[in-house]
Amino acid sequence: MAIDARPTRRTFLHVSGAAAAATVAACTPAPPASPPPPAPETPVVNPDQALARLLEGNRRYAANKSTDVDESAARRTEVAAGQKPFATILGCVDSRVPPELVFDRGLGDLFVIRTAGQVMDKAVLGSLEFGVEELHIPLLMVLGHEKCGAVTATMEAIEKHAAAHEDINWLVDGIRPAVEQTKGRPGDALDNAVRANVELAVARLKGSPILTEAIASGELKIVGARYDLDTGVVEITVP
Repeated sequence: MAIDARPTRRTFLHVSGAAAAATVAACTPAPPASPPPPAPETPVVNPDQALARLLEGNRRYAANKSTDVDESAARRTEVAAGQKPFATILGCVDSRVPPELVFDRGLGDLFVIRTAGQVMDKAVLGSLEFGVEELHIPLLMVLGHEKCGAVTATMEAIEKHAAAHEDINWLVDGIRPAVEQTKGRPGDALDNAVRANVELAVARLKGSPILTEAIASGELKIVGARYDLDTGVVEITVP
């Protein structure tokens, strides 16, 4: 019995489909290789090293040279076993001032607490003390910023002799001393109040027994700083 060797339509479609798939596979570029994880940094051993590392990251950020910060699976596994941040940032809730971006830092590097105008209550102060006493974080930075809306609102409330709505007025009361302290000073009234607000926060923190003891032993440094929204630069205002 003779065998018909002519290709059927089904055979033709099968062969054509396989050839097309092979062609597509050959022309499809391989997915890019994942970048290698950043080289491990040497541990921070004192407050001055912590401040230097923080400001070095800010210089990269301000120069548009931010690195690929370490947020890899390996880093997640590492910090899941325990955290060891090298700096605490008490900053404002303003969406334009995210500390991890401003300082070009990755997962587990910073211990961040944010409130409007860096206003402190017992929960905030206790959290800062926890970072020092339990995590042994060597640096605490109070970070104010240019054109702070919370400070602006406080100035307007004082000028109009008006109270803000609900608990927002509690924030106004927290910032009020900085505004009143700088009233009549030469220069930009808002920026003067922003800087004074940072200074007063640093002074209050230095009144904490836990923090004072850590400063006296050389284990902690508290600094005040101002972030410039336009340039991205962090300036130390209270060394």
